[in-house]
Amino acid sequence: MTWIRTVPLSEADGSLKKALDDQKSLYPKEYATPVHPTDGDGAQIVASHSLIPQALYHAFATFGSLMSPDLPLSRRQHEMIATMVSVTNRCVY
Repeated sequence: MTWIRTVPLSEADGSLKKALDDQKSLYPKEYATPVHPTDGDGAQIVASHSLIPQALYHAFATFGSLMSPDLPLSRRQHEMIATMVSVTNRCVY
């Protein structure tokens, strides 16, 4: 398995904390608890982007925006699409 250096939340500077908070605010409330949390309570996939806060925000804000309840798809349809993408990419999350 590849090892990627990450910045723990306890060591995060203002720009990383802002990126984490801003992208998290776009996600549905059901996503508040990570399935595979890190020591800092965040998700491992998010932590892997912690060295570049702008990239972290844009990468995960995209998904948050796509899950918006303002879009014409239902929450059930959003989850079905996300599940199929994960299965296709052989992801465990």
